[in-house]
Amino acid sequence: MQVTLLGTGDTTGTPTPDCDCDTCEEARSRGVERSRFSVHVRNERTGEALLIDASPDFRHQFLTHEVGLPDEAVISHIHFDHLDGLGNAYRLFDDLPVHAASEVDPLTGESVAGTVRSKYDYLDRVTVRDHAPLEPFETCGFEVTLVPVEHPPLLCYGVAVEDPETGAKLSLTGDTNYDVPEVSREVLADADLLLADGIVPAHLCEHHPLGGDHHDEEGVPRTFGTKHMTREGALALADELDAAETRLVHLAHYYPVEEAFEEPLAVDGEQYEL
Repeated sequence: MQVTLLGTGDTTGTPTPDCDCDTCEEARSRGVERSRFSVHVRNERTGEALLIDASPDFRHQFLTHEVGLPDEAVISHIHFDHLDGLGNAYRLFDDLPVHAASEVDPLTGESVAGTVRSKYDYLDRVTVRDHAPLEPFETCGFEVTLVPVEHPPLLCYGVAVEDPETGAKLSLTGDTNYDVPEVSREVLADADLLLADGIVPAHLCEHHPLGGDHHDEEGVPRTFGTKHMTREGALALADELDAAETRLVHLAHYYPVEEAFEEPLAVDGEQYEL
């Protein structure tokens, strides 16, 4: 299993357009990016590739990184920075099967799969396949499971990808706060590589209108506001899940420059063989 991090940033990315903060300037100086979130997973046994989340930066990511177009895709939730890259299916694919959860969101009255289907009904190249959360399905020679996480107010899912022949396992928390359900933690556990949402360091919670939540025994918040984990929360979850290796993703340019490029914060283009 070859995993390529196409996009490791949050909704504005790093560098953020028209931003001259120290972190964005340092990213430009280093020649690195954190574009909107997306992960490419290639099955080296079958030659197939799975895309997890379709970033609005789709075209740029596939021009920048030496990976082939995906054979199929998984969408974790309906926020634009994870979904709107599907518009690139036009004239690039004869057919792109898109896997998403079938659970109906009380807020929208649609499932993630249903929203993808209705939003991209003009693209006959997108074929939506509905899946119940926590029920494994097969795609690109992998066993994939969508697991509920906490990203209020919308339903959102983490993803576990396992090669049934080699045992290699990739887990993604998806966009979530620290309060990941226990049943989902069990599915995500024991990964060779964990990609965990760690949007900002915990000390920045003091600048959020809602502060932080899910404090540890020393009072450090593991959730930033309500929707995302802090760096400390993501690392605590990784420790609980016993991940062999962890990379923090969905990172904001609000990280202070002296912290923004430290381990284990990811940047676009990182590649892993599992």
